[in-house]
This record gives sequence, structure tokens and C-alpha cells, in this order.
Amino acid sequence: MKRRHFFKKGAKGAIAASLMPIVGDLTAQNGTQENISDANWNSKTVVNKNHKGRQIKVDYDVVVIGAGMAGICAAVSSARKGNKTVLVQDRPVLGGNASSEIRVTVNGVQSLKNEHRVERETGVLEEILIENWYYNEQESYPVWDHVLYDFVTRQENLTLMLNTQVFEAVMEGDKIKSAIARQTTTETEFIINGDIFIDSSGDGLLAAMSGAEYRIGREGKAEFNESFAPDVPDNWVMGDCIMMITKDMGRPIKFNPPGYAVPFDHETAFNSRHRKIKQIKEGFWWVEVGSNKDIIGEREDIKRRLLAHFYGVWDHIKNSGDFPEAENIALDWIGSVPGRRESRRFMGDYILTQPDMEEYRHFHDTVAYGGWSLDEHCPGGIENLTEPASYFHSRFKQVYEIPFRCLYSKNISNLMMAGRNVSVSHMALSSSRIIATCALMGQAVGTASALCRKHRATPREVGKKHINELQEQLLRDDSYLPNRPANDDNDKARKASLIFASSTLSGDVKNLTNGIGRTEIGKVNHWESSGLNAELQLEWEHKVKLTSVEVKFDTNLQRKMMMHKNPANNKGQVIGVPPELVKNFTVEARLKGQWKEIDRVENNLTRLVKVNFDEIDTTAVRIKMKNTHGAPNIKLFEVRCY
Repeated sequence: MKRRHFFKKGAKGAIAASLMPIVGDLTAQNGTQENISDANWNSKTVVNKNHKGRQIKVDYDVVVIGAGMAGICAAVSSARKGNKTVLVQDRPVLGGNASSEIRVTVNGVQSLKNEHRVERETGVLEEILIENWYYNEQESYPVWDHVLYDFVTRQENLTLMLNTQVFEAVMEGDKIKSAIARQTTTETEFIINGDIFIDSSGDGLLAAMSGAEYRIGREGKAEFNESFAPDVPDNWVMGDCIMMITKDMGRPIKFNPPGYAVPFDHETAFNSRHRKIKQIKEGFWWVEVGSNKDIIGEREDIKRRLLAHFYGVWDHIKNSGDFPEAENIALDWIGSVPGRRESRRFMGDYILTQPDMEEYRHFHDTVAYGGWSLDEHCPGGIENLTEPASYFHSRFKQVYEIPFRCLYSKNISNLMMAGRNVSVSHMALSSSRIIATCALMGQAVGTASALCRKHRATPREVGKKHINELQEQLLRDDSYLPNRPANDDNDKARKASLIFASSTLSGDVKNLTNGIGRTEIGKVNHWESSGLNAELQLEWEHKVKLTSVEVKFDTNLQRKMMMHKNPANNKGQVIGVPPELVKNFTVEARLKGQWKEIDRVENNLTRLVKVNFDEIDTTAVRIKMKNTHGAPNIKLFEVRCY
């Protein structure tokens, strides 16, 4: 299992390097297609001849709309479970708000009021973040785009369609039969048939076209007993914003604002909380414009206003004389695609609320968690300087749970959601909208889609009849579910008669089968060796049949790992692959009284490693861990055998 070189993938790698949309490879990626009409090109007669439109019909098990971090995690999780999956994205790059077009940091649970402060998200998202540090230590957003592209396109069972906008849902009763989409780069219309549809697009056009019930705006205080909600419900949603990046030119740089710039009322702005110019390298989340009418329909107008306000702020920085440190600073990049915080929220069988989060309510069907503070931005954004830019209402003492009932539509039977469009109140959204939290929801619904197909069940039926199976699979795939340890009867490591290690510095090898794959407050759930070249061994009294050994290593989940626009924000992080992560190891099994190497993993980049092999009969398994990416000892949190 040697690591392959970045983009060294033959023809597919060449496509990855140029970010060309995959169109001709639809059947190769496990979908089936039908050409309904040919282009009928003829260079001699094309003049005065109407061009016949291209139309292609494709069939998939699971259709994921929207390729932000939630959509990527949903599509990859679905494909890994054997579903023929398509990921449809209306932009030329992946990542949504986190892409190079918008450049929002992949924030997650942080600033908790406990000894951890950070409770990092694992699973598919962590794989991506570690891989990005391996290939993109320079923190380039355009390279990040390509890291995401490579991660998605090399996944078996997964087809990617870029520059493709879904604009219509074809219904059969309360079920989506097809999504109609147009790919702008190829002038092609696609009829995308599917069994399960996942809308992770943020605004949720497919879900809305299907007739899925949704809300827009702020609930009143009384509806859910939310102390931070307005007294009376209204239509306000948190605003869009644009970001920027600067560079030091080493000499004075003038700035001449465009004619449409709006002068910045800095005196009023600076008197209201959170509108402060603390740095001039990246900016400014509070250059934001909200809406109380139709933030989707107003998007182009909002972009125009955002640019006008941004250039007014930058004009003040450069030309007011109050920021001498800006003399040599020039704008290097300014976003042209606004980042969106809120629009439609589609209703499920449960609506998560502020009291649910603040009281840390436990749900029998929990599938994800969050912990970003309740962070509601003011109505109007920068056009409302009389209120603070953001109300950081409440930091959490611990993470809160997100139930599966929030992630599927209450009235469209084969529709699930992931991201900021899920079934939460406006106040709850002020926390759950954070990108890494959305990614956890994506992994949950992508995994659930496989159970829908396996049991021929709707998402609601999976939640009612198969929630234990869903939770166990999420835990096996390195999700973390608060107050829900793993208890997989199929895991033969739990039935081992003996487990021991070559040395122990802290923890206990017995912790590796206790069902909790990370450190929790006041609980030790790991085993740590004294030094490198450590061994872990499991013994069974009688032969067991095995086809896989799965290990969860340490990556220090109480430390941030995201990429930032401003390197100054990397304080407290490691720039690169987590040094605690085991780098090289082998798995051996005792066969007929002799130890035999089953597999060798070199340059490992993932916390969860699943070593799969042909079935063996054995009485013992040994994991020999040679070294890490820099730490002096080896630490594990879980071992499983199947």
C-alpha cells in the first residue's frame, strides 16, 4: 500500500491537472448513459443550420447535488459503500465556500469551554485535510482545489460532473425520479436518474423544485423557546460576504478606489462590536450583506453591493492615514463569488434548536456533532452599522449532538440533506453552518444512502429500523458520536482472548476495544508505546476467519488542522502531516504456527487505516509499527478485526 504520487494517474491525472469536466467518462465511472440526440456537427453546412442540443440520460444509485465539503464527504462515503454515485457541482472547482473562489476556512469545533477547546472532526474530512498538508504545505487555495479534485476523481464508483447546474426535479408521487441539469461547458443537458438524492448545495434548488418543505428567515422567540431569537418572526437571514488577500510589495503602493465604491462610515462601524480592523492581510468577514426578502434572487445585486462596500473599507485603510502599516500592502486577490451563510432550511422529522444545543440533549439517532458558538450575524450586515456585526451569543462547554431526523426531508421520501440547508432553526443554524460540522453531516447521509439501498428503505425507515447499523458503520469509519460508543458484534478484536503490546508508556491496550476512538474529557482511551518500533498482538483461543484489520492512530484531535488565508492564524497548529501519525507499519498473522506478513503500509497519511486481504484462518494477529511522522512514541485509539 505505497502512497501514489500526486496526480500520477495516467489519463485521469491529466484531466485532474487541467480541471476539465468529466463528461466522456460517465460509463467508465459506473453510471449508465443513453445518447438521446447527437450534435450533428458538419463544418460545411453549419451556417444557417440550427444546432441540435445534446441530451444524455444517466442512471445512478445515489445522486449528490453540490460539491462543497458536505457534498464531497457524502459522495465519497456513498461510493465507498458500493453505491454508483454521481457528484454534481455547478462550479468549475470543488469545495463550495472553502474553494479558491470564496476561501472560507474549514472551521470546526473550537473554543469550547473545557480543557480540550478543540474537538476536531475525523472521518473523510480529516483524510482530506491531512492530504492537503502533504501536497500543499504552502497553503495555496488553487492547489487546494486540485487536492480536492484528485481526492474525488480517484474514488471508485464515483463520477464527477463540474459546471453542471440542476434546475428541475422530475417527480413520481413523493419521490424524486430524476434531476434535470445542464452542463454549461459542453452545452449538454443531463437527465440524471437515481434511487436516492442528497441535496448538499446550500441553497437547495433541487430540494425546492421537488416540493420539499422548507423555511427561510428567523423564528420568533416563543416557537422553540429560544432566548436569542427575535420576539417576532421575520424574513432576515445572515448575509453573504466576500474575502480578500493582500501582499507586501516592499514599496509604497497607491490605491485608487473604483467609482462604485461606497464610503466607509468608520466612526459608526468601529463603535459597534466586532467591526475592527485588526489586520490587513485577509478580510473581512463583516463585509457582509443580508436580506429580508430573497437572498437567492438578490444574489447578483448583493455581489454588487458587497464589492462597493469592500472597496470603501479598503479605501479607508489605504487612504485615511490611520493605517500606516498598509503603505506597502496591495490587494492580491478579491473574491468574485460571494460566500453564503444562510438561505433555505429544509424540514425533516425533527428541527434542531438552540435549547437542544445548549442543554446538550442526547438523541437516540445521533449521527454527527457540532460545537461552534451560537454565532448569529446582524440583520443587514455592513448596511446596518447600528448593531454589532455578530452576536457571539454562547460558547459551548462540550459538543452537541445532531440527530439523523434533521438530515432527511419530511415529505420527499428519497431526499436527504447535508450542510447549512438541514432541518434546524435559524438560531441553531448560527452554529451548525460551520463547514467541518456540515462535512460530518455529509458523511452521515452518504453512509445512510447505502443502507437505504441495502434494505430497500427510505431514509425515514433507516432512521426508525436501522439506526444502530448506521451508527455502527459511522463509528467504524472514524466518525465520532457523543455518548454513543461502538459495540459491533462483528468486530472479532473485541472477542480476542488476549491483547498485549511490546511496551506501554501510557494508557492500556484494553482501551483499544472499548468502542471510543478518541480522548474524552476525564477519560483515557488510548495505548501509547515507549519509543518507536512498537508491536501490538491479539490472540484467539480458536481459529478465526479474517479479511481485514482496522486501526485508528493518533493525529491529536485537540489541535486545529485547517488551512488559513493568513499564515498568522496557524499559531498552535502543525504545518504538515500530524507528527503523531504512524507512518510505516506491517500487519502479520500466525498461519499454521508461522508468522506471515499480510500487508505493509508505507508513508501512511490517514488516522483510520483499513488493511484488507484475502480470507485467512488464524489464531493471532500482530501489528508492527516502525515509526511516526515525527513523534517519539506510537499511540493508538482502536483496533478492529473482521
